[in-house]
Amino acid sequence: MTCRLLHELSRDGIDVAVACRVLHLSRSTYYDWCSRPPSLRDVDDAHLLQEIREVHAASRATYGAPRVHAELKLGRGHRIGKKRVARLMRIAGLQGVCHRRKGRHRPAPAVHDDLVRRRFTAIAPDQLWCTDVTEHPTREGRVYCCAVLDVFSRRIVGGVCCRSS
Repeated sequence: MTCRLLHELSRDGIDVAVACRVLHLSRSTYYDWCSRPPSLRDVDDAHLLQEIREVHAASRATYGAPRVHAELKLGRGHRIGKKRVARLMRIAGLQGVCHRRKGRHRPAPAVHDDLVRRRFTAIAPDQLWCTDVTEHPTREGRVYCCAVLDVFSRRIVGGVCCRSS
């Protein structure tokens, strides 16, 4: 792992001798690592990464690591861990589409004073009326509908619809 880091640093233009001194690594160890053939795990990772790219592309780049892992394991019969798939996808810069989690809806603060104090009950007709305005988008513009409700009888006593331009 240290040699890989050193290799990245040297590709970025940092002197190998300086980087070896900072990382407490001998230069001979680094150059020995550079001349070594890739390990079996690196070769296997390269093949797995190719299959991960295929699965990711087949999903139209929507699958994340859990779904790619499931496809490799169940669909293609690979024995592979979730974290290895996640690591390879992270290295390759592949990620799925993430949908936001639905949180609680918090109502907006009231614009006007609450004269009813959230008590929607009445002991006789025509004592308390409530209203609601609803916006309906259409091709020609927006249509606003307003209804007035008598709280005692729960019947609509008035209403209006208008179109905005």
